[in-house]
Amino acid sequence: MSVTHPPYSATDALGRQDPELAEILLAERRRQETTLQLTAAENFTSPAVLAALGSPLANKYAEGYPGARHHGGCELVDLAERLAVERATALFGAAHANVQAHSGSSAVLAAYAALLRPGDTVLALGLPHGGHLTHGSPANFSGRWFDFVGYGVDAETGLVDHDQVRALARAHRPKAIVCGSISYPRHLDWAAFREVADEVGAYLVADAAHPIGLVAGGVAPSPVPYADIVCATTHKVLRGPRGGMLLCGSELAERVDRAVFPFTQGGAQMHTIAAKAVAFGEAATPAFAAYARQVVANARVLAGRLAAEGLAVITGGTDTHMVTADPAPLGVDGRTARSRLAAAGMVLDCCALPHGSAAPVLAADARGLRLGTAALTTQGMREGEMRTVAGLLAGVLTGGTRAVRAREEVRELAAAFPPYP
Repeated sequence: MSVTHPPYSATDALGRQDPELAEILLAERRRQETTLQLTAAENFTSPAVLAALGSPLANKYAEGYPGARHHGGCELVDLAERLAVERATALFGAAHANVQAHSGSSAVLAAYAALLRPGDTVLALGLPHGGHLTHGSPANFSGRWFDFVGYGVDAETGLVDHDQVRALARAHRPKAIVCGSISYPRHLDWAAFREVADEVGAYLVADAAHPIGLVAGGVAPSPVPYADIVCATTHKVLRGPRGGMLLCGSELAERVDRAVFPFTQGGAQMHTIAAKAVAFGEAATPAFAAYARQVVANARVLAGRLAAEGLAVITGGTDTHMVTADPAPLGVDGRTARSRLAAAGMVLDCCALPHGSAAPVLAADARGLRLGTAALTTQGMREGEMRTVAGLLAGVLTGGTRAVRAREEVRELAAAFPPYP
């Protein structure tokens, strides 16, 4: 499942032109090659995706859509965007795809622009329970422009409380319901959300930034048949360039397109759109389906071993690429844990813990850890390596002799599975 090393002639050329910046890029390359990338939102793209990102399409200004651009000379980039759209709609079974969104947040902004007006009520997963900034944070456009009501997860199971979703929907009659999370390790019940949305006459927006790659690989249920608009990223498990996309039915296609351009964005990034087309093509292969299955298998083993090492695994496991765990039983809070692990070469994120910490004494400052297996799986790691990673992680957090050797063992493991052999 490993990918092939891309040529570094471009980096060599940069070294001659701008050695200061070239050294930064080479240092980042060395960081990625000598540490373990456990960040749930990251992956390693293929050399073909990297080639498209560094292609002459980066030079082309292309405001508008294929056949209706505001700039001349767009005949060939039109072909690239049409190819990306065709591959996206075929891959996800959607009637329409917009591949111009610059990011997942840009995609969500466009979905809101297509469906809502400032002041409308929106029901979404509360930020303390794993909601994204675009789900109502007061620091974000969403919280400033719309009236968000947050639902949560069950205190016992950690699963979405659908009874609460229904009760809040009936009480607040939202214009839209958003389903999606940055730290929910289980499959979302798209059909249950659709049922509630229909009952109260709300639009359903699926923020599928994390699971969309698993959907492409056939190991996660698709939101496309249920949601009015699906927002997603093209990186993470999907293993494409950093960017966003929207999927919808034909009845909302024009509204979605106009919400992206001209309402929220200007010129499309054609090199990124070409790279998205490459990623969609790769995701349609049997090799990617096998990769997606391995991502989930690895995550389940990782979750099980972390629990055996003493961490409190939220929801008791995972259905996806993501594992959310509370390190408090090992005597550390999330931020301290992340810092210790980073020093040992294990890169991951903190996340909110719904309903407080497993250790009340640390509840004031404890947060959870969010891990992902997409990047490690791209490197070719399997279940055995996940057991090793869990042991290394626990050893760092508990200290002692296991922590002393952890950095060297991380280097050895990373060297055995280079991201670009």
